[in-house]
Amino acid sequence: MTAETVITARDVAMGFGSRVLFRDVNFSVARGEVFVILGGSGCGKSTLLKLMIGLYQPTAGHVTILGGDLATADGEARRNLLRRLGVMWQSGALFGSMTLLENVMLPLEAHTDLPREAREDVARVKLGLVGLADAAGRLPAEISGGMAKRAGIARAMALDPPILFLDEPSAGLDPVTSAGLDELIKDLARDLGTTFVVVTHELQSILAIGDRCIMLDKEAQGMIAEGDPRALRDDPPNDTVRRFFRRETR
Repeated sequence: MTAETVITARDVAMGFGSRVLFRDVNFSVARGEVFVILGGSGCGKSTLLKLMIGLYQPTAGHVTILGGDLATADGEARRNLLRRLGVMWQSGALFGSMTLLENVMLPLEAHTDLPREAREDVARVKLGLVGLADAAGRLPAEISGGMAKRAGIARAMALDPPILFLDEPSAGLDPVTSAGLDELIKDLARDLGTTFVVVTHELQSILAIGDRCIMLDKEAQGMIAEGDPRALRDDPPNDTVRRFFRRETR
């Protein structure tokens, strides 16, 4: 049985002024999949993520996500769609004056009518899922970078969205902490059935978590590969993909 498609990109292009970042980008993401957007610096990975969650509008083409298009949706339809998406930014983007518990409670305060006690209970559950049950009362300045990433994921999960977007989750982490975060992503995808869209250029993470990936290239101004990252590593379709996976300079 074919898995349900939750994201579809068709002929997507994005640019700023006369600068073309990418064009003719086509892909789909299945429910429960860990889908990785990879490529070198400046190829448009994070821009594509922002386009998918409605922060940018494509210069051509469209992205359908959970049956809607954030580029054209407005009013309550747009708000309802956004509530079904969770996002963790590269730094974790935690509010420094709030505890981890208060940070995770923020989406619940904004989008639900739950009483405070119930919001706290939900937030504690989410922190527990990412291994931070004992850190609920700590401030962001009192935790490590890896813990901040985990707290960011917990906040992104607060409303139980079916899709989570992670922007460079392993950036700035040591190898051991990064491997632990990779394991967390795989566990959440398996245990909760959550779909993950992950932007990264970290090769070890790509191979550890990715079910499928697309690769963007700055010079090609678009996609140059799609498939299982391990298959792309072992049988690269072109020289650029080979150099990326084998860490070759030329």
